[in-house]
Amino acid sequence: MTEFHRCAIYAAPAMDSEAWEAGSRWLGRCAGTGQTWAPLAWPGLSAAEVDAGTREPRRYGWHATLKAPFRLVPGAGLAQLRQALGALAARQRAFDMPRMVVRPLGRFLAWVPEQRCEPIHALADRCVSELQPLAAPLSETEIDRRRAKGGLSPAQEALMLRWGYPFVFEHLRFHFSLTGDLSACDGPRREAWLAAARDHLDGVLPGRIDRLCLFAEATPGADFVRLADWELAP
Repeated sequence: MTEFHRCAIYAAPAMDSEAWEAGSRWLGRCAGTGQTWAPLAWPGLSAAEVDAGTREPRRYGWHATLKAPFRLVPGAGLAQLRQALGALAARQRAFDMPRMVVRPLGRFLAWVPEQRCEPIHALADRCVSELQPLAAPLSETEIDRRRAKGGLSPAQEALMLRWGYPFVFEHLRFHFSLTGDLSACDGPRREAWLAAARDHLDGVLPGRIDRLCLFAEATPGADFVRLADWELAP
């Protein structure tokens, strides 16, 4: 298959790294190989709860968003996107990540930098702006779906309409998603989720951001797969 429903540009660890394996095992699926793992029970959480709570991020694979999923503009193909990613990666230097910690981020849990990292924000800004000419505008259905989730400020609404995603530039929230929406969980279960994620990721080093990763969704609702990586300049 050479064309996909949507593509996304993600930051993800090398597939032979501890961070990639740890994150993929937490979600229960490797987006690179397709391998899956049965969910584990944790203190205060059944295996069924873990399976349900990680289902949404599992579909996208272990990643942090640089440019959110988008459809290619009519007339553009995957080859053009690959060429653009290669050119962008060649002009971007790799950099070390700050220490990562598990924290609530809105209604879900995420693995986030302990402190702001300017190179991360600069890289994401470049991915959003430089690749936008290849991205089709959101459809009315996509806009309505995003609005239905609520919580967008007027500025974020404007960013969504211009760039296809509300959390870009100064609104970027760089993170690796660990769960879906946990707002229905009571206090003890939310604490159980926090404890489980921290136990699983404790001591895992994020390493360097040293590559751009192309993920893609073959058909609407399909699992995203990791198609290719482009190493950044050393």
